[in-house]
Amino acid sequence: MKAVAYSIKACEKEPLIRANNKKHDITLISNRLTLDTVSYAQGKEAVLVFSSDDVSSPVINKLKELGVKYICSRSTGLDHIDLHEAHRAGIQVANIPSYSPASIAEHALALLLALLRNLIPSHTQTMMYDFTLDELVGSTISDKTIGVVGFGETGKVFTKILSGFGAKVLVNDLLDISAKAEELGAKAVPFNKILSDSDIISFHIPLNEKTHHLINSSTIQEMKKGVILINVSRGAIFNSLDVYKALQDGYISKIGMDVYEFEHNVFFFDHSRNPIDDKLLKAFIQNSRVLLTPHQAFLTAEALQVIAAKTIENLNEWAKGINLNIAVQKEAETDSNNEQDIVPLIAGIIPSDDFSRNSN
Repeated sequence: MKAVAYSIKACEKEPLIRANNKKHDITLISNRLTLDTVSYAQGKEAVLVFSSDDVSSPVINKLKELGVKYICSRSTGLDHIDLHEAHRAGIQVANIPSYSPASIAEHALALLLALLRNLIPSHTQTMMYDFTLDELVGSTISDKTIGVVGFGETGKVFTKILSGFGAKVLVNDLLDISAKAEELGAKAVPFNKILSDSDIISFHIPLNEKTHHLINSSTIQEMKKGVILINVSRGAIFNSLDVYKALQDGYISKIGMDVYEFEHNVFFFDHSRNPIDDKLLKAFIQNSRVLLTPHQAFLTAEALQVIAAKTIENLNEWAKGINLNIAVQKEAETDSNNEQDIVPLIAGIIPSDDFSRNSN
């Protein structure tokens, strides 16, 4: 099968080439998929995209004109793809349902530990040969109440890690997770209970209509004053302005983020010689109580190998004529949710980050 892979980073090339083993004719390019670069898909049956690519309706229609039949995202999340338009255009969509839950869960832990133990200011001081301790008093995970929103594979791994630290873990998910939560030393509770009782809240959920701006001025008011937030999911789960205002007011004490609501066209690129214009992003970066990483939670050698292998597996299946169309499934789920209205956030029911449990 002929394919073009967009937004390829240097660290992805070797795993992808090795996984492909000359099975498919894949062109690797660093360019993002946009209307300006969609022409690289000419003569290809498939495009391999990443979360930073533009797979909107106009791009999908152009891909259809070029004869593209398949879109494979080298990610779990699909919020960068217009699934409705892909379904309408007859283009099959596949993703990487689960590649390394441990990579993302461990990054969430790294953010949390760095914030709790003031590792960044400690390192900054040490680089200046300042070895005083007065400004470095930290806190422990042990005995803290930590809320985990989303109990998919990443949420489960994170919960297991936290239990090992001696934390009291509360978890929330769309499905009935009581038994599994108890098995991992946690307790399943409604979303509003997580907001009211947690010292720390970590988010492991996809971005969709129900979770967009889930954390806003109203939900923040339900939290404990001094709460710490960790987000390794999607930036738009936070209303960034509301969150920053709460940080300034001291209602939120610290934030660890691997994602940002307006990261598109910013993250994954070097702006060191071309300063960014986003004043809110600058404010987050410059705030000493915020630890922001550039959407790297997934980025481990282990995860890259799995992503590459599963990407090639998707191409293999399509080459055999097997239907892997996530777009059709998502359309059906959307219709079902619209008819039944089964995701009331007030009741604390949030879908997890584990697309694979519903064959996604």
